[in-house]
Amino acid sequence: MATDAATPPRPAAFERPPAASLTQRASLNVAASLLDYAAKVAVGFVVVPVLVSGLGRSLYGVWEMLGRLVGYMSAGDGRPTQALRLVVANLQASPDDRAKRRYVGASLVVWLLFLPLTVLLGGALIWFAPAITKVAPTLHPAVRATCALLMIALLFANLASLPESVLRGMNLGYKRMGLQAFLEVLGGALTAGAVYVGLGLAGAAGSQIVFYGLLGLCFWFVSKKYVRWFGVERPTRAEVRELLGLSLWYSAGEAITKLLLASDAVILGIVVSPVAVTSYVLTGYATRLAVNVHVLAAGGAIPGIGGVIGERQYDKATRLRRELLALTWLFVTAVGSTILLWNHSLLGLWVGPENYAGTPVNLLIVFIMAQTAFIRSDAFVIDAALQPRLRVAVTAATAALTIGLATLLTMRFGMVGLCAGVLAGRLTQSIAYPRLVRTCLGPPSAGPRSWMLRPLLVMSLLFAAAAFLGDRVVATHWIVWAAGVGATLAVVLPVALATGLPPDLRAAVLTRFREARRRFP
Repeated sequence: MATDAATPPRPAAFERPPAASLTQRASLNVAASLLDYAAKVAVGFVVVPVLVSGLGRSLYGVWEMLGRLVGYMSAGDGRPTQALRLVVANLQASPDDRAKRRYVGASLVVWLLFLPLTVLLGGALIWFAPAITKVAPTLHPAVRATCALLMIALLFANLASLPESVLRGMNLGYKRMGLQAFLEVLGGALTAGAVYVGLGLAGAAGSQIVFYGLLGLCFWFVSKKYVRWFGVERPTRAEVRELLGLSLWYSAGEAITKLLLASDAVILGIVVSPVAVTSYVLTGYATRLAVNVHVLAAGGAIPGIGGVIGERQYDKATRLRRELLALTWLFVTAVGSTILLWNHSLLGLWVGPENYAGTPVNLLIVFIMAQTAFIRSDAFVIDAALQPRLRVAVTAATAALTIGLATLLTMRFGMVGLCAGVLAGRLTQSIAYPRLVRTCLGPPSAGPRSWMLRPLLVMSLLFAAAAFLGDRVVATHWIVWAAGVGATLAVVLPVALATGLPPDLRAAVLTRFREARRRFP
């Protein structure tokens, strides 16, 4: 079994104290995350039309591009909080509370070490932002000011993630239930209000600083209340080096992943125009929501899987990973089919039919969503095993291939070429990540490796049928649209479950559903 030199030392196995089952805690974590995200989605449905109408289609495209560009900088802090979360998850049953506090201190030290790099990269981005977004000279000061404010908001967000990482690493993310949802509503109101009163891009960016500042205070309060050992102690040099080693790999992986996942809108804006970015982003809005919901749901289960890996129960971890992939497949199949059938209607009712990019782009975006969800699931498992270095090289090669293909195909075929380039380039991860998981956990002890062929075939057939019907079934009222979405999910979920999964995984998925339903009667 491969081990990483940066992995913190621990006993051969910790005896886990009596607690809620992994399914119960995962269900609670998912419920809390979905509540927060539901608030964010609801706020987005109100705020996005305000931004599009208040800023205009062109400046809204600039706002999206700036958000993606600043997102690249999030890896510049070294990602110590991500490393902290996974270390805490592996050590959550350890009785050495002082060691955990020292790792919190080590994460702060690593963040400070990377701060000059973040500031340097941010300054360069602020200077070149007008050229990248191709705005008129009269807008250069506003774009630079917006970029600077977004960079400050990023620093606040990175600090806010420290107590959040402790809470999630201890599998207690559900303890903040409701607080973050309230802050999402408040943050959305601030953003919409800033644009509505005429503060423009800079006002929207300034509202992000307030939001992340309040979010950090919220997580600090909850962590102090529910994590008995939470605090900061001075770390040893060895502990700083250990966390720095992990953080460097996570930072590299995060930077490349950000480049990979957020480059599409930037490429489209540079090669075509910011207006094209608006159509592309709005057409892909539902799929981004779906990917984020999946990340939240899978992320709720990862601390439990990390604890199992920390106890060296690799056969159990392999079984849990297989169940995670089955649940991921069921989710993307049902949600993807629903998006293909009703996305055209959604955009027509929400922001106007002129913002719909067309059925071919819609279909390709949904396939990208499914591909991303499977890649993220295996990436979570690799990171939970504290082996980030294994996927960094793969992600770097994928980013180079994807950006190259996407740029060339966008120049020739526009949005369709962009989507095709992204889908083809990321096949590198789709092939390599399962092999990396086997490196971390060993080969599966049961079940053929080809079990995914049948689910993927069923998913493709359902996607094709939904795409065919998508332009022929158009809802003209929100009530009709909502009823259609609900009916589609109610039909596709059982059909997919009955036809796509092998019997053992179908039984495992149903068992998970029953356990979660008992927790939330």
